[in-house]
Amino acid sequence: MLERALTGTDRYYRWLMGLLVVMGLGFASYLYQLNNGLTITGMGRDVSWGFYIAQFTFLVGVAASAVMVVLPYYLHNVKVFGKITILGEFLAIASVTMCLLFIVVDLGKPMRLLNVILYPTPNSILFWDMIVLNGYLFLNVIIGWNVLEAERKGTHYPNWVKPLIYISIPWAVSIHTVTAFLYAGLPGRHYWLTAIMAARFLASAFCSGPALLILLSFFIKKYSKFDPGREAINKLSQIMTYAMIISVFFVGLEFFTAFYSQIPTHMHALQYLFVGLEGHAKLVPFMWMFAVLAIVALVLLINPKTRNDDKTLKIACAAVFFSMYLEKGLGLVVAGFIPNAFDQIREYSPTIPELMIALGIWATGVFVLTILYKIAISVKEEVA
Repeated sequence: MLERALTGTDRYYRWLMGLLVVMGLGFASYLYQLNNGLTITGMGRDVSWGFYIAQFTFLVGVAASAVMVVLPYYLHNVKVFGKITILGEFLAIASVTMCLLFIVVDLGKPMRLLNVILYPTPNSILFWDMIVLNGYLFLNVIIGWNVLEAERKGTHYPNWVKPLIYISIPWAVSIHTVTAFLYAGLPGRHYWLTAIMAARFLASAFCSGPALLILLSFFIKKYSKFDPGREAINKLSQIMTYAMIISVFFVGLEFFTAFYSQIPTHMHALQYLFVGLEGHAKLVPFMWMFAVLAIVALVLLINPKTRNDDKTLKIACAAVFFSMYLEKGLGLVVAGFIPNAFDQIREYSPTIPELMIALGIWATGVFVLTILYKIAISVKEEVA
């Protein structure tokens, strides 16, 4: 089926070429980082996890969200998700690919990956994170490809794929749970030291992932002959609505815990994010943008009339995606390091090379997603 990715319109080839250019610029920036070390980034002794890990954290959630279509379709036989399930699985493959690339660039030297393999440490959360991420990537590649191949031939997928599908459902939950444990298991970082960190991660994943999948479905419907189905989009939007409500509720719980009990270290992180602390307020505009986007999203999603209208649903999905990106993909990671262990504030800003490397990785993920979707849509159109 790979040959289907080699044929397309001029717009398709221009899109791929544009992505390759951005990937090339990102790779050139990475070579610069490889030669000069992580000193070219904005990270340092006080903020040792920055833009790379923030992207990784957010994208793990996007990858895990594939379970929102896989579980109803394969486990409960919800037929309306039949057309859209492969799109969710292929989105997970592209997302995990970006996750792994962000880990590689954050390590500084890629050969350090060998330490995890040659000297495994089972009591390390990072060790388990490597296992669940690579395992989830493997599962989605095998399941998605074999199911699509069977659909192309007009047959049922092989029986041996069924156990892998069942395994992939709890595995999807595990990848974001283990990522949450990376944060919640660090007692020196009080902002992350909360029992609901995994629940927060999963709630945000189950709204940001479906939001992106809905936007991609609208895009595919516009530029191809394949229609993922309005009923599937309606059900996804309902799932996204409830997940968004829970996600915002969980953020509110952190405010109550910190300020009602007057825990200084927890309060300082939230103060830094939303009002600034001791004159330092780099993230304040972004966090208020998160709050505004979250409110806009909830208003549009809770009202059935606006949720079922294509135009307002697209706005709501974009608001959900970017609000969760700002809250989890930016604020959560940086605020865990501010103030530092000596109650001093050292702010963090990503550098130009850092941003270029991240942009290159995003372009790589979109390139992978484009190729996979091109194959899937070609098969769907042929079958139709």
